Amino acid sequence: MKRNYKLLLLVLLLAFASCSFTSKKFEDPNKDKLIIQLVTYLLDQTHFNPQDVNDDFSKEMFDEYLEQLDPLKRYFYASDIEEFEQYKTDLDDQIKAYDLTFFNLTYERYVQRLTESKGIYKEVLQNSFDFSIDEDFSTKYEDLTYVNSKKELKERWRHQLKFSTIANYDDLIAQQEREIKNASESDSDNNKEIENSEKVVPVKKSLAELEGEARETTLKSLNELYEYMEDRQRKDLLSVYVNAFVREYDPHTAYYEPEDKERFDTHISGKFEGIGARLQKKMDVITIMEVIAGGPAWRQKELEVGDQILKVKQEDEEEPLNVVGMRTSDAVKFIKGPKGTDVTLTVKKVDGSIQDIIITRDVVEMGEAYAKSSTVIKDGKKYGIIDLPGFYVDFNDVNNRNAASDVKIEIERLKAEGMEGLVLDLRNNGGGSLQTVVDMAGFFIKEGPVVQVKTSGEPKEVLMDRDRSIVWDGPLVILVNEFSASASEIMAAAMQDYKRAIIIGSDQTFGKGTVQTVVDLNRMVRNNSSGDVGALKMTIQKFYRINGGSNQLEGVKSDVIIPNRYSYIDIGEKNEENPLPWSQIEPAEYDVWDSYFDYDNTIAKSKERMANNEQLKLIDQNAQWVKKIRDRELFSLNYTDYKASLDVSEKEAKRFEELSKYQTNLTFDSLSQELKLMEQDSVLKEKRERWHTSLSKDVYIEEALNVLNDLKMTYGIKAKVATSVKN
Repeated sequence: MKRNYKLLLLVLLLAFASCSFTSKKFEDPNKDKLIIQLVTYLLDQTHFNPQDVNDDFSKEMFDEYLEQLDPLKRYFYASDIEEFEQYKTDLDDQIKAYDLTFFNLTYERYVQRLTESKGIYKEVLQNSFDFSIDEDFSTKYEDLTYVNSKKELKERWRHQLKFSTIANYDDLIAQQEREIKNASESDSDNNKEIENSEKVVPVKKSLAELEGEARETTLKSLNELYEYMEDRQRKDLLSVYVNAFVREYDPHTAYYEPEDKERFDTHISGKFEGIGARLQKKMDVITIMEVIAGGPAWRQKELEVGDQILKVKQEDEEEPLNVVGMRTSDAVKFIKGPKGTDVTLTVKKVDGSIQDIIITRDVVEMGEAYAKSSTVIKDGKKYGIIDLPGFYVDFNDVNNRNAASDVKIEIERLKAEGMEGLVLDLRNNGGGSLQTVVDMAGFFIKEGPVVQVKTSGEPKEVLMDRDRSIVWDGPLVILVNEFSASASEIMAAAMQDYKRAIIIGSDQTFGKGTVQTVVDLNRMVRNNSSGDVGALKMTIQKFYRINGGSNQLEGVKSDVIIPNRYSYIDIGEKNEENPLPWSQIEPAEYDVWDSYFDYDNTIAKSKERMANNEQLKLIDQNAQWVKKIRDRELFSLNYTDYKASLDVSEKEAKRFEELSKYQTNLTFDSLSQELKLMEQDSVLKEKRERWHTSLSKDVYIEEALNVLNDLKMTYGIKAKVATSVKN
């Protein structure tokens, strides 16, 4: 298959980075400058839409960077901004010269102002808030101006903290009222058995006491936030600066610090090597927030949520390393490690005891990141549901499990159980591997194009399914929503263009029609003595439907539109900063699937059902209400008015309580293979039971099954098809 010039150049750059292929040298001993040099070179050479880095670009970058540093305008003074603005049109020149003068200035000032603000918020929260005063708070932070004095800054903090505290204050009042009511009802029930002298009556706190507790809650939250912010190092703020630069190219181009790259790899593959626990730093101590089901720590059964990690020792070390006070990202480096190695954690248990726990590291699979399936009976027919949260793949080992191989396995298991129609649920699926979606689309068609990709200034490339075997040739429905993006949109668009599936869901999908690649910047550096310099994810291509249209901005339009709670909220690529424009190219050659004889009639019948569905009418009303709530920008800080507004909202919300009570008459079951696993795995059983309960309340799944029931085939579904290829 023909490869275009820019992709070939990128491959050669990576392959020969340490040879004499290019005279361009990446050897700057200053790590920060080296990162700028690498990023700017790659963007200029290989980005789909290279930018003219000029004064206008500089202004946009300047504004974006400061927005990221101080979005609430509660750190910097107007005098700081005035000093910064002398560089507003110079950032383009500094980037080209790898000059960090502006970054150094803003970094040092940010650290200074952050330290000062900590004293300000603590001082503000020492004094009571008067919730009887008439004043309002606006959440339209972009309209704020920078303050001119410490007095003004303190007043801004007071205003913002009062807004946070009034919510805590209302929660505490409501909690106290519930406790008193519950105690009263309990006393009434037990009145005949308990003497009055033995009754436990909650002590009613004064409003002043509750106000004080509300401020304490606000203080605790801010202290935890600042603990994270103060842990940020210079390299973290440099990442913010570099990303302010690269995001001017498009919203999906990003610079990754080493830790960010590792998180990206885990997200895209759905797995990592370690102990299987989520960690968070609390009051200087690394704390266990979750033990991942099925992981090494979960199997070992000693590590628990709430345990605090004090020390870490590797299997080849004599003395443990103290991790108290260490940044979470740094501590994780010592806790994670290769499969099969032991790590000893010295932990403080919830009961205060100190214990050494030895855990053998292993591959940890994020179970809910993988495909799962279920069966359901409707009108005497058995249908299959496959939930696919992402198009995952292990880029480090393509032979490992991926979304396509997993979906194929699930389809074959469903066929073995007598499936007569399939629902592929791509709701909230943000995408993933391009090759994986091409492979998966081939499961449902005989052969032909799946998607077209194009690099700027180069001929298009058509990615094909060349395998004539079909894994599933029966009725197919695909569910999507506003968060179905990228690879999900490729799948939905291809099946729609072939008329192979009926697409049900939101008005349109996310609208991401671009392809990214991730480049390990370390491979570009000769004689690297600077340590890990991270990675760059950048947009290198746009993809197009086989009909020549683009998913960019427009997304995939559903055949049957079903409202959801996000229907009136601005979500999607077109609401991102600096998206690439929509465009179209020549269509590819393909033959429409001709095995449905009532495709259009089925869509018409579904639309008619949706128009008369009372549950969907209520969902639409709820979506309009959600938008109204989200669009609100002005809030009263007078508690009487604040509470009255909340009461109105709660009264309106009661109209929608019926949504959660909706119940179909459908029963969902796990496949026989999974039932055997559930006999040994109670966590898996609990997860599947929750999923099945959710499916039984899902009006979108219900309609998808109605559509499957309506679709008529021109031939009977084949029980078995060739599966020797398409692995």
